[in-house]
Amino acid sequence: MSIIVEFFAAPDDAAAARLLRTGPRRACESLSFGNFDPEEAVIEWECLLAGGDFDELAEAGEPRLVAGQEEDGCLVFALSNRLSAAFARAEQSDLRAAAAGWSSRRAKEGDVIEREIASVILGDLAALVSSARRQGHGVYCWTA
Repeated sequence: MSIIVEFFAAPDDAAAARLLRTGPRRACESLSFGNFDPEEAVIEWECLLAGGDFDELAEAGEPRLVAGQEEDGCLVFALSNRLSAAFARAEQSDLRAAAAGWSSRRAKEGDVIEREIASVILGDLAALVSSARRQGHGVYCWTA
């Protein structure tokens, strides 16, 4: 499980990949979280917000890796266009329902993500996605 999870906006994959070693915090708009598996989470969020099957999305290569270093464990991956669009159009009620679903799914796996915290994470991420899309940017995740 990742210790540091930062979602951030970047103009393209190349710009996002350049942040692999340093992380995005000082370079661009970002959100910092911790102690959940972000690769698994973005697939779960896509299932909850846009529909789909977890295994099919994972087999299709979601989330798409942009840069990675096996020796130091840092990764940068992109949120799918489908997930970004779902975040951008989501109403607060949609985000609350997705947060409840995510919290329940994690509890079944033995992970505790409180519903209120899940709501904050999804709400903040929806705001970041909306801001990024207005600028023509994508949203990425850096983990360390």
